[in-house]
Amino acid sequence: MKRLFLILFFLWGISASAQSVFKRTLKLMGSRFDISVVAENQQQADGYIDIAVEEITRIEKLISSWDANSQTSMINANAGIQPVIVDRELFNLIKRAVGLSKLTQGAFDISYASMDKIWKFDGSMEMMPTEEEIKQSVSKVGYQHIDLNENAGSVFLDTKGMKIGFGAIGKGYAADQAKERLKALGVQAGIINASGDMNTWGRQPNGELWNIAITNPLNKDNVFAMLPVDNQAIVTSGNYEKFVKFNGVRYAHIIDPRTGYPSTGIISVSVMAAKAELADALATSVFVMGKEVGLDFINQLNGVECIIIDEQGNINYSNLIKPKQ
Repeated sequence: MKRLFLILFFLWGISASAQSVFKRTLKLMGSRFDISVVAENQQQADGYIDIAVEEITRIEKLISSWDANSQTSMINANAGIQPVIVDRELFNLIKRAVGLSKLTQGAFDISYASMDKIWKFDGSMEMMPTEEEIKQSVSKVGYQHIDLNENAGSVFLDTKGMKIGFGAIGKGYAADQAKERLKALGVQAGIINASGDMNTWGRQPNGELWNIAITNPLNKDNVFAMLPVDNQAIVTSGNYEKFVKFNGVRYAHIIDPRTGYPSTGIISVSVMAAKAELADALATSVFVMGKEVGLDFINQLNGVECIIIDEQGNINYSNLIKPKQ
């Protein structure tokens, strides 16, 4: 009897400490966020998710270019006028972005926000912009004109009318920070999905790695690969819905900040890296670089992998990716 009691008590202990995945979907930073955490019950999960939302909201206020009172808006308003002293967190984010611009030779550039919006992807364009219009549209773009003063903690855009924006890395950075905040609180596992910018940690309650499904945009119901991810970020960007077509060429909404011309040849890029911020920036860069150059570039980076789907629906993998079919 005593032995039976001990066995029952042991089984009850396992059941009482059993954990499940709890998920909440909401709109943050103007986009859909799916926040999943492994917790013992709904009340505990709600507390964790509330903290993640608090962190994402804080970051949005820091990097927003829509809020006239944000430090980012102050930097833009003082372009060509004077440096602006900012919080160290924002300074370091801009510093990393400039570093990524150098790494990608300008395929990624946070000063893309200076571009004139001459391309329309809402069906209203009837003819291509002229070469001169395209050239002028990027005349104020250039990460080389972002002056960072490490000692003062200031940022100066040296050209009047120049702007920075975090559309290409902001959600990824928010996903990273929300993950770190929850890990610091002892949350053992979860996924922050910021509209395709995903960061994972820990494992599922059954002990298995998280598996991320990759679909072909030309056939969204068909999952062609399941990627097991171990404390990694994976970002998927697509341009299969926003594009224009002139003279038989399909121009997508991701624009090369160096030339002003939209990207061509690729419809989807998925990048795996240690952080969503990095994966986010690299996914944009690969679109701009094109399939061949993009794959070669990714294959030279340690700890980074990618999947590229071209306009013909062909699936291209970087060297070390091993999808679970």
